[in-house]
Amino acid sequence: MRIHVVSDVHGRADALAGAADGADALICLGDLILFIDYHDHGQGIFADLFGEDNADRFIGLRTEKRFDEAREFSRGLWASLEGDARPHIERAVNRQYAELFAAMPAPAYLTYGNVDVPRLWDAHLRDGHHVLDGQTTEIGGLRFGFVGGGLRTEYRTPYELDEEAYAAKVEAVGEVDVLCCHIPPAVPELLYDTVARRFERGSEAVLEAIHRTQPKYVLFGHVHQPLASRIRIGRTECVNVGHFRARGVPYVLTV
Repeated sequence: MRIHVVSDVHGRADALAGAADGADALICLGDLILFIDYHDHGQGIFADLFGEDNADRFIGLRTEKRFDEAREFSRGLWASLEGDARPHIERAVNRQYAELFAAMPAPAYLTYGNVDVPRLWDAHLRDGHHVLDGQTTEIGGLRFGFVGGGLRTEYRTPYELDEEAYAAKVEAVGEVDVLCCHIPPAVPELLYDTVARRFERGSEAVLEAIHRTQPKYVLFGHVHQPLASRIRIGRTECVNVGHFRARGVPYVLTV
């Protein structure tokens, strides 16, 4: 059985439409929407609402790790919109989700990324889209577990969890053949982004599960330009499936 796996789609509906070509099923590890594009500051919801110049300023502050200043700058921009900020954000997010889920092939098995808004997915799902988070399913005779979202960071993205809540989902999945997460296990070479020049957050709970249960594969995304995209821990192959927005092609898993 041939399974295609994508992560960090970030608005690439054009490529997503063909991501399952030649495959029996598609797995999507989240981060569907594009809120801010660090490579093209004119793209994404933030630039759509406030313009590229303001996106330049905001991204610059965050890149310099001046997070308090970035939040203050952002608050001023949101306050300039008519009424509460939430309806503006949700309309923009829903527009992206409508396009992305219309392009999403079926069957597809999905979990959330840290920039996703889980409560907005239901309105856009189609037949054959299966959302799993802290749950398991069988694909091609193997047991797959799914753990969505990320851990708390200074970036305060929409679906960040406390370590205890995230670990509870890992525990609920239990022993599987393939563990599918948005974020990597907490291994430094898997967490370091060579372009952003920073460590992203990884999960100690996932790393512990690897040592304890030794799944055949652990698949993840989140780190767009990792120092290492693949390592082995015992019998487990840990694989970053790639930054789909940049590459436009899926990772191929044959089971």
